[in-house]
Amino acid sequence: MTATADVTLVVPAVPDSIAVIRQTVSGICEALGADARTVGDIKLAATEACTNVVLHAYAGREPGSIELDAFATEDELRLLVRDRGAGMTPAPMAEGLGLGLPLIAALTSTLTIIEPDEGGTEVSMTFALRDTNPDS
Repeated sequence: MTATADVTLVVPAVPDSIAVIRQTVSGICEALGADARTVGDIKLAATEACTNVVLHAYAGREPGSIELDAFATEDELRLLVRDRGAGMTPAPMAEGLGLGLPLIAALTSTLTIIEPDEGGTEVSMTFALRDTNPDS
């Protein structure tokens, strides 16, 4: 059984959509009471995942869409960024430095990348909204 997203956003996979996604993610985080640093980290990870869609998912063809689903609990936010593009393939001549996924991994509690049978890529990112270590 698949959980229903608390928020769903579908935008064109073009650079201008990144600002819309950042604003949406920021609003969700603030509504959940996340502190400024956590909001910044989540926005950065979401930006990286969505930028990967814009740059790579639909290369060589008409841009498709970026789908963002947000699932929230009291202590955790899970973002699912999905495209219907070519999937992940090695791209030695790709734009950028190739640091997006390692950066996302460093900012998340969990990171899962799935290539569904129907095509595209799904990046699932989970973030702790509260400090779970009372000694820090």
